Amino acid sequence: MITRADVDQAAARIEGRVRRTPVLKLDAANSPGEVWLKCEFMQLTGTFKARGAFNRILGCQERGELDPAVGIVVASGGNAGLANAHAATAAGVPATVFVPLSSPQVKVDKLRKAGAAVVQEGAEYADAYGLAVAYAEEKGAVYCHAYDQPDIAAGAGTIGLELLEQLDGVDTVLVAVGGGGLMAGVAAALEGHATVIAVEPENAPSLHAALAAGEPVDVAISGIAADSLGARRIGSIGFDVAVRTGVQSVLVSDEAIAAARTFLWENYRIVLENGAAAAYAALQCGAYVPRTDERVAVILCGANTDPAGL
Repeated sequence: MITRADVDQAAARIEGRVRRTPVLKLDAANSPGEVWLKCEFMQLTGTFKARGAFNRILGCQERGELDPAVGIVVASGGNAGLANAHAATAAGVPATVFVPLSSPQVKVDKLRKAGAAVVQEGAEYADAYGLAVAYAEEKGAVYCHAYDQPDIAAGAGTIGLELLEQLDGVDTVLVAVGGGGLMAGVAAALEGHATVIAVEPENAPSLHAALAAGEPVDVAISGIAADSLGARRIGSIGFDVAVRTGVQSVLVSDEAIAAARTFLWENYRIVLENGAAAAYAALQCGAYVPRTDERVAVILCGANTDPAGL
């Protein structure tokens, strides 16, 4: 479980290490009301993950938990690995990244360029995760979870603090959900200030299924956003914060995600990976319909993609 206090602490720890990303107001003709885009795809390493990675690694250093000779290990579809490799290099420690065979080659290449030792095994994230945990236990490396650790989620939540400072009041924030770290951090940061809407692909509904079941459950994963939103089960932190803060989940189809990605490119020259486009897809396809007087922010959380597909 994390709270606003954890996010405030993370903000102080990572200040000067990450970018304060801008917000962009949508043209009235292209939005159902007042809609702002939080351009987190402009973050270091191309996704929001850098925030949690820095908070985790710097926090472990402060607490004396990190062996500088062994460093950190992470299992990742690409984005968390890239963020942790970058943060580890900045902190002066080595990084080992386990990725599933389904990871896009563009992400694997970036990992190696960032200086990480890359181990590509397993059909999906769950396989890479098991291998990374075993490596951490054997070598004594600090494990950096892709989403389900307090430091990771709290670091991601600093986006919510920035939104409170950048916008003169926000009613609702839409955020794409895979494992739930970003959603948990943002919901904790905005608790008592704004409603958080979790947007999930129909083919990867980890939070949606958990809320229906009353607990995290395994779901089948497929679809165009599986590389970044393909967690088989919502993290315990994400589930707990979602229940505590009243996060609602809406589902979007692969077709809606693709249409949103194309729309943002054609109208704003914003290049997003499919998972990041899911948050805006909820508005465009009507999965979430705001009131006419509602101020909405959409977190566009990542851009590590092949633009040739646009």
